[in-house]
Amino acid sequence: MHDHGDDFGTWQTEGDTEAVQRTEDDWLTIARYVRHAANKVGPQLPLCLPGEPEECGRSAQQHVLAWSAALKAAAHHIIEQSAPSKARAAHVAGPLYQRRLGELRAQRPVSAPR
Repeated sequence: MHDHGDDFGTWQTEGDTEAVQRTEDDWLTIARYVRHAANKVGPQLPLCLPGEPEECGRSAQQHVLAWSAALKAAAHHIIEQSAPSKARAAHVAGPLYQRRLGELRAQRPVSAPR
């Protein structure tokens, strides 16, 4: 079974006000896009979304989180392998990443891709 981050505890959606509100179809679309990107740069993720051959019973939103973590880890690994020095890798994974993240947060909320 693939790691879906279940070690954090049970999945609760009641009273969840911090997450962007999306429909289940929107979450499915995003999960598929994130899985596709992660599969391009890292180990293959399973076809376990609702309605897929290896359906695992978790929501599409849970998959967005778990697979985004896989994509982030793969990207970090690429940075480590590609940088000419540890200092350059630290800069790209630290300050440059934080700047990019800040730019994305300034655009929030973002609608689901179509």
